[in-house]
Amino acid sequence: MAFPKALIASLLLSLLVLQLVHAFEPETTSNQMTSNTGNVSGSKVDCGAACAVRCSATKRPNLCKRACGSCCSKCNCVPPGTFGNYEACPCYASLTTKNQVHKCP
Repeated sequence: MAFPKALIASLLLSLLVLQLVHAFEPETTSNQMTSNTGNVSGSKVDCGAACAVRCSATKRPNLCKRACGSCCSKCNCVPPGTFGNYEACPCYASLTTKNQVHKCP
């Protein structure tokens, strides 16, 4: 009787591990092509919508949207999420102010 219980437990554990691996999988190229966060498909990004998402959690949304819009128009991409993820748009990350501070939120 111990063998079937061990088999069932190992199957459940392996299914849990597979689910966790799938949950932390990075975005695919086809998903990026349909989003407004990058220039994967070569088309113009809707900067207003992408910056609205990017600036949705900030305390100063108008300032954030203005800076994000400026960066988006130069780079034609906006990193996904509300913070970080600069590796998705290196141009966006490289823009700085005259004080060498990130210009783009």
